[in-house]
Parts: sequence; structure tokens; C-alpha cells
Amino acid sequence: MSAQAQMRAMLDQLMGTSRDGDTTRQRIKFSDDRVCKSHLLNCCPHDVLSGTRMDLGECLKVHDLALRADYEIASKEQDFFFELDAMDHLQSFIADCDRRTEVAKKRLAETQEEISAEVAAKAERVHELNEEIGKLLAKVEQLGAEGNVEESQKVMDEVEKARAKKREAEEVYRNSMPASSFQQQKLRVCEVCSAYLGLHDNDRRLADHFGGKLHLGFIEIREKLEELKRVVAEKQEKRNQERLKRREEREREEREKLRRSRSHSKNPKRSRSRERSKRRSSKERFRDQDLASCDRDRSSRDRSPRDRDRKDKKRSYESANGRSEDRRSSEEREAGEI
Repeated sequence: MSAQAQMRAMLDQLMGTSRDGDTTRQRIKFSDDRVCKSHLLNCCPHDVLSGTRMDLGECLKVHDLALRADYEIASKEQDFFFELDAMDHLQSFIADCDRRTEVAKKRLAETQEEISAEVAAKAERVHELNEEIGKLLAKVEQLGAEGNVEESQKVMDEVEKARAKKREAEEVYRNSMPASSFQQQKLRVCEVCSAYLGLHDNDRRLADHFGGKLHLGFIEIREKLEELKRVVAEKQEKRNQERLKRREEREREEREKLRRSRSHSKNPKRSRSRERSKRRSSKERFRDQDLASCDRDRSSRDRSPRDRDRKDKKRSYESANGRSEDRRSSEEREAGEI
């Protein structure tokens, strides 16, 4: 892959399909059934085991780093529950690998010389120590590549202890069977990746196996499967609790409605009388308001004529008094002249 293609793939993985502002670049969405959900969760065996002895080739479903980026962005706002699809995929793959492992074990049992259970247990002990040494050597190489020299030296000390135990186990195994049989290469099948391991494999062969991409890839897949099982179980439990809560709320609402309907059916007369009394009280209130308004209008109309009559009487009285006073004064003047 060219540097430009690598840069484009890196940008797709970081920013998704619309990184250039072109939302029509991808006609397929990450939620489409044609998209590999295991790829979106970064655990598809076709990706993990690519380039190994068990390379599975191209996945039948769509793999796109940009779609994975779209999913990672969208999953922060919504749970798509793709873990269930990925779990089913990995379970099917691991089950198929375990079946191949059992077939390989049966084939070895048929082709290799039969040994007693006691001798088989001693051989198994040698195999276990081989596995321990191989894992430790792989760890030493990893720590050395990371520049952690001090920790790498500590692990190397553990390797030497395991080698001493292996020599002792091999001596016990050698003494339990004829020399001709001991020289035969006793094989076993790796429980993790189904590869064949020899009883007399050297440290380099063991390190290459247990530190190799195939074995580590299977470890990654198996660990991811266990993680998905745990996540799916937690989400299913959460969904069940939410579903149960909603059902209880609906049942409570239904019981409340039923109680109200029963209460209404038991006292229909009381309910109707209450309604009639409410309507009567409202009508009476409106009637009283209308009567009060009419009274006010009537009093205002009645008050105006009385006020006018009173004013007219007052003016007539005042005018009558004025004439009597004038007559009295004129009579007094006439008497004075006489």
C-alpha cells in the first residue's frame, strides 16, 4: 500500500465517510446488513488472522475503516447492540476451531504409539513446561522491543527456572519408557490455536509459536469473545429491567383506571347528583350575577328622576320665599308712607 493510500485509510478511520464534507461518498451505512459487525468492533477473525498460516482470506461482508469510524461516533449517542452479532460470529468461529482441535487429537491418538496413562501424564507435564517457556520467551522479546530491559531480565530469570523444571520432567519421562520410544517425536495439539507442538521442540520453536501472530491472534479472539459475552449479558439484563419497569408502570396505570371505573359504576346516582348540583350552583351563580346587575341598572335609572324632582321642588320653594319677602317689604313701605 502506498503512503497516500495509508494516509487516506488513516483519515477514514479517524473521521469517517464524510471527512471531506461529502456525505454521498458512501452509499452504504454502517448499520447495513452487508457490513461486518465484527469488523466495526475490531474483532473480525479475517482481520486478526490475516497473514498467518490460517489466513481466512477476504470476509464475505463489507470491511471499511471509515464505516467503523462512523459507528464509533454514532454509538456514543445510541446503542446499536452490535455486540450480539459479533458474539455470534466469534462463537461460531471458535466452535469450528475447537472441533478441528478435537479431530486433530483423535488423529494423533490413532497414529502415535499408545502409551500408558502414567507415561502420558509425564509427557503432558513436559508439554506444559514447554508452553510456559514459550510464553515467557515471547514476553521477553516483547519487553525487549519496548526497551524495558530490566523487566525483560526478570522474565528471563523465570525462563531459566522453567527450563530446569523441564529438564527434570524430561528425565522422569525418559526413565518411564524405552529409549526407542522416547526418541520418537511426541506431538500434541495446542488448545488455543489448534497447531501441533512437539515434545522435543527447542526454545526457539516454542517462542515462535507462543509469540507468533497465529497463537496471539487466537488469544485475542477468545478474549474478545469472553468480553462480548459479558457485555451482551449486562445489556440484556439492563433491557430486561427496563422492560419489566415499563410493564409494571402499565399495569399500575391499568389498575388505577379500573379502580376509578369501578368507583364510578358503584355510585352512579351520587355522581349524577354531584354533576346536577354543580350545574345548579353554576346556574344560580350566573342568575344572581344577572339580578344584581339589573338591580344596579334599575337603581341608577330610578335615582335620576327623584333627584330631578327634589331639585325642582327646592327651586320652587326658594322662588316662593323670595316673592313673600318682596311682598312683605312693599307693605312695610306703604304703611310708612301713610
